[in-house]
Parts: sequence; structure tokens; C-alpha cells
Amino acid sequence: MNRLPPESLDRLADAISFHPDTEPGRLFRQALGRFATGVTVVTVAGPKCPVGMTVNSFTSVSLDPALVLWCPARSSSRHDIFAEAKAWSIHVLGAEQLDICLRFTRGGPQFEGLDLGVTALGTPLIPGVAARFDCHAHAVHEGGDHSVLVGRVAQVTVGGPDDHPLVFAAGRFGAFEPGEG
Repeated sequence: MNRLPPESLDRLADAISFHPDTEPGRLFRQALGRFATGVTVVTVAGPKCPVGMTVNSFTSVSLDPALVLWCPARSSSRHDIFAEAKAWSIHVLGAEQLDICLRFTRGGPQFEGLDLGVTALGTPLIPGVAARFDCHAHAVHEGGDHSVLVGRVAQVTVGGPDDHPLVFAAGRFGAFEPGEG
């Protein structure tokens, strides 16, 4: 007995399967793009100046203790600064903050012209975000071509109730605005 709705059956009929080691990386990236994520900027007090990076590989790990993780690419010129830091802050961007997101991508202007603050942990603070998690570095794990950085959350700051997150899926940015329900 098949309990899937008819539209699910149609979708499965068009599905493809592949092993990620034998197909081009593009197919794997496209498959990952089917999972929508929020968009964050992680900041750290670098050895010479503040450093930031746009990241969508952010997730919670544990509620007790409060742990989160994110995964910078090992090939990034900023990787070692974050991997060796004692503290960093994860800024969850609001739907209207695509400009902030793009500042912290490769080659972006980073903090240039921003009204920057500093958290109690000494990390750069981007004002006006939907939420911020200030973290002590807890662990660094190898994860293939990325590292898995786990942070113990020391402080959380949450924006107003009407803040909606910036979302990334299928190579595009957008907004998710929850309906009533």
C-alpha cells in the first residue's frame, strides 16, 4: 500500500540518484541547495583587524550546555584566524540584510564603512541583526575540506518579534516570512 500523495510520486519518478564520489561536485552542490538555510556572518577579532565571513553552515549542537557549530572552508584565507580564535560571534542576518551578507563574501569590503561595535567577548558586533550568538571556542574538528568549529554560547541577543531571516536555497537569497498559524 502506497501512502505518498500523488504529487510526491511524480517527484520521485523524476528523481536521480548518484554517488558523490563519482559525479561532478556541481551535482552534489545542487542537491545540497534543496535544503534552505539561514545566512550568518561570523566575526572575530583578528590579529591585525576585525575579520568576518558569510556562512550558511551554522546549526545548534546542544542545549545543555549551549553549543553551536559552523564550518569554514580550509582553503579560505580567513580559516586559520577563526580556527585559532578564543571567541567569535555568529550574526543571523535579517531578510533585508543581503548587503551585509555580500560584504563578507570573498573580496567584499568587510567592515569598511560599518558602524561597528564590540561584544563583551571582544568580538566585532554588527548592529541590527535578527540574532547574535557570542561564543567561546569549544572545539575544532577536521571535516574534509572544511573544519567544524564548535562554540559554547556565552551570550545571545535576539532582534524584535517581526524580524524575518535571510534565507539561502538553490543558489539564491530570499526571505521567509511565516504566516499566521
